[in-house]
Amino acid sequence: MNRYTTLLLTALAPIVWGSTYIVTTEMLPANVPMTLAALRALPAGILLLMIMRQLPQGIWWLRVIILGILNFSLFWWLLFISAYRLPGGVAATVGAVQPLIVLFLSHWLLQTRLSWLSISAALGGILGVAILILTPNATLDPLGIIAGLGGALSMAAGTVLSRRWQPPVTPLTFTAWQLTAGGAVLLPLALLFEPALPSLTGINLLGLAYLTLIGGALTYIFWFRGLALLGPSSVASLGFLSPLSAVILGWALLGQQLTGLQIIGMIVILVSIWVNQQSEKRARAKLQSLS
Repeated sequence: MNRYTTLLLTALAPIVWGSTYIVTTEMLPANVPMTLAALRALPAGILLLMIMRQLPQGIWWLRVIILGILNFSLFWWLLFISAYRLPGGVAATVGAVQPLIVLFLSHWLLQTRLSWLSISAALGGILGVAILILTPNATLDPLGIIAGLGGALSMAAGTVLSRRWQPPVTPLTFTAWQLTAGGAVLLPLALLFEPALPSLTGINLLGLAYLTLIGGALTYIFWFRGLALLGPSSVASLGFLSPLSAVILGWALLGQQLTGLQIIGMIVILVSIWVNQQSEKRARAKLQSLS
């Protein structure tokens, strides 16, 4: 499988994640975000574990718990706080700093090359997201901003460490380990701090099944596989596709307005991703020429 096919498969993950807002608001019960996050992660992880029938060994128990917390437990918890305390546009714009954080963490932990082109592409992506969904009358909440930045840092750290700690197993097994660990950490916290889950309707179950099987298990297999093959910087820039997907789905399914300015924001996002991939391509070519 060539690099472009791998990129397209990896890009499916943030595109699908963009549907999470619609599914959550239209198909799931409200006010139990931690419970829903646990139910999204844990069943998917257990299902994959039953298929793969392989558990971590030795140091991998600790590493998987750390990655499960960073990529799922802590990230989703902070993400929900940010979403509750900030308007959607502000929350998404704050979260869009993740690719920029990944660049610097990769440089620090993986000794990757840090270029002005890749930094400019990440800044361009943040600008594109802001143009796409940030409204002029958006209000700022300090705790929401801190939670959004913390969530971006958590996911960025999990992304980089997932590349640094490459396990001797398939991406499917690696995904199963992290989903199970993340869900197992979330479940007792949900039981302790949230009200009991209300009776679930057929629509609730359908939405939860979609987020668990498609938005959880399948997409994270693509995501972690992309990390292993492409590297954190290339993969992180694809995260800009998530707010783009959310806006398009809101327009197509919910009849939300799509303005000319938002279309400009979409173009800026796509250009920033393309510039980032060109920067990564040049960096790989330079490394190959030196080796």
